[in-house]
Amino acid sequence: MRFPHRMQAVLVAALWGVNFVVIEVGLRDLSPLVLTALRFVAAALPLVFLVPRPTARLRYVLGYGLILGVFKFGVLFVAIDAGMPPGLASLVLQTQALVSVMLATAVLGERPSTTQLAGVLTGSAGIALLAFGAGGHATAIGFALTLAAAGSWAVANVVVRASGETRPLSLLVWSSLVPPIPLLGLAGVVDGPRAVLDTITGMSWTAVLAVGYVGYLSTLVGWGIWNRLIGIYSVARVAPFSLLVPIFGLAAAGLLLDEPITRTEIAAGVIVLVGLALVVRAPGRRGAASAPTPDPAGSDHQVPFGTTRYAERRSG
Repeated sequence: MRFPHRMQAVLVAALWGVNFVVIEVGLRDLSPLVLTALRFVAAALPLVFLVPRPTARLRYVLGYGLILGVFKFGVLFVAIDAGMPPGLASLVLQTQALVSVMLATAVLGERPSTTQLAGVLTGSAGIALLAFGAGGHATAIGFALTLAAAGSWAVANVVVRASGETRPLSLLVWSSLVPPIPLLGLAGVVDGPRAVLDTITGMSWTAVLAVGYVGYLSTLVGWGIWNRLIGIYSVARVAPFSLLVPIFGLAAAGLLLDEPITRTEIAAGVIVLVGLALVVRAPGRRGAASAPTPDPAGSDHQVPFGTTRYAERRSG
């Protein structure tokens, strides 16, 4: 994986790590389902009028919107509202890395190298250490919902790779039109239509800024880069970078929310970094998507998003 792309993946991890603190702040004024819905409204508007439609089939656009927006973020926001500390949530959510690799192997035929698999297992062991060592901070329902959100994230990664999408930003923006309707419908059932309307019309500036961060920085910038990297490389190559999210998440929660950071959490962070180092430095096996190479003229040539072997088999 080329160095600039590694740095982009690290930037995404930083945005997503801080995002957990912003979610906690946003939930002080908004219900979890309303906050999630507004996140995707912000991600869709006004860009949906400016970017072309995705090249992927409609079922991928709809499926990605539902999986990412409702089952991943909707469930995650409910988990944090139900007592899952933001820093710990950022760690438990990264079990998606192992699930992503397993799904990519089973569904897409990607074959991670032995070193890559060892890196994912090492990083997951760090997550497990933190979960058992710091799980007392969380409610049981919050912990379980966060694990469910992690599984949804893994499925979303595979959907992106399988879609063969050549316009990652278009996929992200147009699929963001999908979650708000079911999320606001659920919020109306849970909280009542009047309460939902009053919440939206009476938003504080803090809530508005929180929606702006999770909608534009975390969703458009973060997921836009993430989906593009998955299109260039394999899921097994990119997904483990999310193991860095808890490092930034715990640091942000400790600095901004005074969430305690224990020795166990520090040790778990070191193990996660070791696992990520194994994944990044390991060459992929034959059959996995390879990294792009410079063109003969020395320009920064990149493999177009979605030009994967899976996409070629599907279109051929």
